[in-house]
Amino acid sequence: VQLQACGGGLVQAGGSLRLSCAASGSFFDINNMAWYRQAPGEKRELVAAISQGGGTNYADSVKGRFTISRDNAQNTVYLQMDRLKPEDTAVYYCYAGIKRGMYTRYDSEWGQGTLVTVSS
Repeated sequence: VQLQACGGGLVQAGGSLRLSCAASGSFFDINNMAWYRQAPGEKRELVAAISQGGGTNYADSVKGRFTISRDNAQNTVYLQMDRLKPEDTAVYYCYAGIKRGMYTRYDSEWGQGTLVTVSS
């Protein structure tokens, strides 16, 4: 199972970026999907999460600016980031809870990270 994230880059403050992360390989089901980020010298933090049914939650710092969504048919999670701020600069990691077989548990899987840099 592999999570492939893309969409990072350099953007000016106030701009927008859209991240995507697709799960590939052999698996039975995906439940929660999420985006985390880690700035230099900081701990990894939750940015936004979405359940299989579409329920969402966001970090207070991104509420009203970021939108998480998913396409269950494509096994893909997205993060639309608007009104970006320099403090949003970080490596963004996608996360998915993936069940490989019908009778196995959900395991935590992580993407490789994509760098978002917001210039002032």
